[in-house]
Amino acid sequence: MTTHAGKERRDRPSAALAAVQRPLAAFAALVLLLAALAVAAVLAAPPARSQGEAGGRYTGVASCAGSTCHGRMEGDGTVVRQDELMKWQEPSTPGGAHSRAWAVLSNNRSQFIARNLGLKDAATAPMCLGCHSSKGAIDAAGGAMRGTVPLEDGVGCESCHGPAGGWIASHYAGIGTNADPDRESREKHLANLSAGLRKLEDPVVRAGVCVDCHFGSAGEGQFVTHRIMAAGHPRISFELDLFSSLQAHHQEDEDYGWRKFGAKGAQTDHVQMWAVGQAAALERSLTLFQSKRGAEGMFPEFYFLDCHSCHRRIFDQAKPVKTSLDNPGRTLGNGADWPEGMPPYNDENLIMLSAAARLVSADLAAELSTRTAAFHRAMTVDRDSAKAAAAQLGATVGKLKAAFASRNFSGTDAFALVDAISAKALNDRLTDYSGSQQAVMGVDTLLNSMVSSGRITVGAAAGIRGDIDRAYAAVKDPNAYKPADFQASLGSAVRAIRALR
Repeated sequence: MTTHAGKERRDRPSAALAAVQRPLAAFAALVLLLAALAVAAVLAAPPARSQGEAGGRYTGVASCAGSTCHGRMEGDGTVVRQDELMKWQEPSTPGGAHSRAWAVLSNNRSQFIARNLGLKDAATAPMCLGCHSSKGAIDAAGGAMRGTVPLEDGVGCESCHGPAGGWIASHYAGIGTNADPDRESREKHLANLSAGLRKLEDPVVRAGVCVDCHFGSAGEGQFVTHRIMAAGHPRISFELDLFSSLQAHHQEDEDYGWRKFGAKGAQTDHVQMWAVGQAAALERSLTLFQSKRGAEGMFPEFYFLDCHSCHRRIFDQAKPVKTSLDNPGRTLGNGADWPEGMPPYNDENLIMLSAAARLVSADLAAELSTRTAAFHRAMTVDRDSAKAAAAQLGATVGKLKAAFASRNFSGTDAFALVDAISAKALNDRLTDYSGSQQAVMGVDTLLNSMVSSGRITVGAAAGIRGDIDRAYAAVKDPNAYKPADFQASLGSAVRAIRALR
């Protein structure tokens, strides 16, 4: 599967920055289209009602689409842009991927996948609808609920923002005549949060919402198994801050900062968002691994294992050659290498987390290293041992996620993280394309955070984009992945970033 490249800044990039990122947008668009099994026109959504999580009432995309709300054609509203629906519906763009999520289930590729899985129709199969439609369009058994929130909504507004029945009236009501409208706006937002609006400005909350589909959950139709991928579904890949930027339909102005964070001009901490996202993805992976998701019949669920440890050329060798690559993060201790032929855990997020951990706590970083090694060793023993070690590692990851969420990251931290990601200890661990995907997405995120925070100029960043594009190209096709080429491209980008410190 291809990977993401480039970012669209939430505060609407300048023409110069847009020009810098335009070549990368093509990569990003391709990724989200593949991830959603793309190419389909958005269908109109009629008004609807249904009951959702914890009794929350879903109202459907149409309830957000008024011309006085989010349905305008131009984004020049006084409080929010008001063209959010148009951005959500944009065809063939990353920002429109959610609106196309259900429609793609009727295309040839999806129907091919459905036939391989023995499904009658992907567009009505619970296995698919958990992520390709709004939660309010699915009944308690995971089936389609036509006549309620339409399946045609795809992944609608409430899939991310929460069922709106409890807060849409207050959300719609304009700011009154209070002498302090900014404070009133903030108070109304807090009241809406109490009524069920999700606090997506909180990276922990946002990560919890996104990973349900973009990584997996215990819910019906929200886990892409190895069998589903074998049938033709794209491999799942996720990075919270990059994906958030590609999906952003708003701008972070002073009003946004006041409403969301209680301070004029406050903005999202993109480094924090990246770090929390890495921890949340790994935490979810370890939790699912310990559950019934960790096995299918007599086999382990290969979703959790490193693809390239098995997906290599198989042939009779007159002179046997070691096909796996040494990885210092996957050792059994006492200098023993990982056993040939035994698939290790997919540790793409572990690699990134070990870089970020050093910034927040030396003790937690050491604990993460120790428990990571113990987990990899346990994977060679039996499932019970691996589950116990996964629980211990997951506890450490949870502590790191909380530490990231409570820390304000600085521009200096961004440079330090770039150094950490490119350090030899981590670079040597980038032996498979999934870990390398996370590395280049991480460096991309950090570079953009430096631009948005004013640490480096748009022009300086433009000079680094060529190397980042080459690093993305190196992980575009897992079958053509060459670790040495990737490390060289990423290393060149990192050296250029260091020179700007």
